[in-house]
Amino acid sequence: MELDLAGRRAFVSGSTQGIGYAIAETLLREGATVIVNGRSQGRVDSSVAALRAAVSGADVTGIAADFADTEQVESLLGSLGEVDILINNVGVFDVKEFGDITDDEWHRYFEVNVMSGVRLSRQLLGRMLEVGWGRVVFVASESGVNVPADMIHYGATKAAMLALGNGLAKLTRGTGVTVNTVLGGPTYSDGVAQAVAQIAAAQDMAPEDLKSAIAGGNRTSLLERFIEPREIADLVAYVASPRSSATNGAALRADGGTLTTIL
Repeated sequence: MELDLAGRRAFVSGSTQGIGYAIAETLLREGATVIVNGRSQGRVDSSVAALRAAVSGADVTGIAADFADTEQVESLLGSLGEVDILINNVGVFDVKEFGDITDDEWHRYFEVNVMSGVRLSRQLLGRMLEVGWGRVVFVASESGVNVPADMIHYGATKAAMLALGNGLAKLTRGTGVTVNTVLGGPTYSDGVAQAVAQIAAAQDMAPEDLKSAIAGGNRTSLLERFIEPREIADLVAYVASPRSSATNGAALRADGGTLTTIL
């Protein structure tokens, strides 16, 4: 399917690796101009170079900014310019017992996972409404619906993203602007791959064996394997395109059937 993204300018937060990088690459392959983002200039430069090598003629640039640092965020907002497609992807996660999560950690999770989307949407949504077209996509998680007991801080922020996307969509009534959320399931991102490699080494296992064992232990997944970042990216690219014009205010699943509820 031709997604008609040529000439559209997209910003993808947290896109130097994993799902964000896959989204950036997919949008570039569909003809969009893309701005990537990461915490350090070195990682941004490396990602821009890799994307240009992977996609012939790619129109890609990058801006370094840490969404936990308000000054860096303000600088990024001031340099973004006009954006047609906003992908709110940046996020942090880890596994931690609820009683061990400090107030500072809670604040950091909300700053990065929620307030990043608030600030970017506040900056960019107004112009989209003025010109009558735009796309805002939040990359959330099935953990925002079925909150893990050992990742309550993460799940709470992903639930907040769902609420934010739903509320912002109501501001777009009667326009060509849409706001939607994609709920990913267990994805074999770079961060997960690194964690699996470390655990496998500690247990004297092959990483692929541990990867299969973890996926096999998920009793609700219909996919029965990890999701690949590009599989999330394909859905995000569709939602970001003019082809998805009738989809607005929705929470769309790319979770491999992990969630067992009907809606």
